[in-house]
Amino acid sequence: MFIERIKSPGIAHISYLVGDGTRAAVIDPRRDCGIYAELARRQGARITHIFETHRNEDYVIGSVELAAMTGAEILHGKQLDFAYGTPVGTGDAFDLGSARLSVLHTPGHTFESISIALADRSFSPEPVAVFTGDALFIGDVGRTDFFPGREDEVAGLLHQSIFETLLPLGDHVLLYPAHGAGSVCGAHLASREFSTLGYERLHNVVLKHTEQEDFVAFKRAEHHYKPPYFTRMEQYNLSGPPPLSGIAIPGPMSADEFASRMAAGMVVLDVRGPEAFGGAHIPGSVSMPLDHVPVYAGWLVPYDVPIGLVIDSLDQVTTAREHLLRIGYDTVSAYLHRGMTQWEVGGREFEGLPQVYIGEVKRRLDAGEEFLVLDVRSAGEFAAGHLRGALNIYLGDLPQRLGDLPRDMTITTFCGSGARASIAASILKQNGFGRVENCLGSMAACRSTECPLELD
Repeated sequence: MFIERIKSPGIAHISYLVGDGTRAAVIDPRRDCGIYAELARRQGARITHIFETHRNEDYVIGSVELAAMTGAEILHGKQLDFAYGTPVGTGDAFDLGSARLSVLHTPGHTFESISIALADRSFSPEPVAVFTGDALFIGDVGRTDFFPGREDEVAGLLHQSIFETLLPLGDHVLLYPAHGAGSVCGAHLASREFSTLGYERLHNVVLKHTEQEDFVAFKRAEHHYKPPYFTRMEQYNLSGPPPLSGIAIPGPMSADEFASRMAAGMVVLDVRGPEAFGGAHIPGSVSMPLDHVPVYAGWLVPYDVPIGLVIDSLDQVTTAREHLLRIGYDTVSAYLHRGMTQWEVGGREFEGLPQVYIGEVKRRLDAGEEFLVLDVRSAGEFAAGHLRGALNIYLGDLPQRLGDLPRDMTITTFCGSGARASIAASILKQNGFGRVENCLGSMAACRSTECPLELD
């Protein structure tokens, strides 16, 4: 028997290949799904079943693509009318050699959510592990804010799913959730990637609320951000996304053609680091450091428009495209050949972004100079400590909040390390704000130098 964990960086998605002998199943596959067929081949197995624990909101599911590749059957909860696959519910079980995968209906995050209990029949019919999707995480539980006006109802369902269905499986049972730390699907997810139901029962902060009324109240008080791209993911994951085979691979483009495409409406994402963007960038481009693409592109980049990339190295093209495909951006059309060097030697206009270090920011604050610190971290991060007088606007909300910002004052963008601040600064510059700078290091530098912080 084997279990392979497959992680997708950025969105912190975790999928699984599980099986025994010559048969295997995949749980919650990502869109670029060739990895599962390759892992199964190495195990000497073929993929016969594909489980979706729920209709995912934060990435494109790869079930249809993988089923076409392998001939496997797609299985998902019966409470939602999917355009593909077979509905299943509690009591349905599937044998893969000595491995038995049993379906448990665990609503709450969504109404059709299921978990998959794994038993090793050569030892016992009792489960040894459970794949919980977005119902129960390591250190947290699933979001319950996707059904406006019904939040208390779904939180109550999630409480029942956890305390009446999952935890009774046994304290020894291994826990395999669909997301890890960094996911937008939870607020308290642990960076640790291993746990048991018993450990979570004892130490998961949300599970301290054992009474349903307390649990529902705790969930009601949570604050989550909902990126606009979730709507596209929900549509794709209900009807099935376009096949990857029809999506072009981006190629190199000269500076002249890149500029021409940009003038015609191509969105330019500069995936280099904030220091490189600050040194020189194409006017109108969006700073989007590579590891932030899967988190913030869905907030800030429109769908169905061509996307061009500014890169440092060719491997960034592959990684950026993977990140974007996983959240439904299928129009990455080109990258700037030889990066900014090609642009600069062609005599084309470029800009810089002033960078300021934390010591200078502290000096200005102490001197009472007039400038605005724009802190683009989440409300929770901001409340835990921020600079005096800082204005908090979450990065994803910034395009809708530009009218709240002064145009006659220096704006210093600020975040956890300077990366999100670089994205924010590029958005401000794109929208005509002339006096913009990025505080490189931001809160990390602030804590290293013991800045005086205020709490909310």
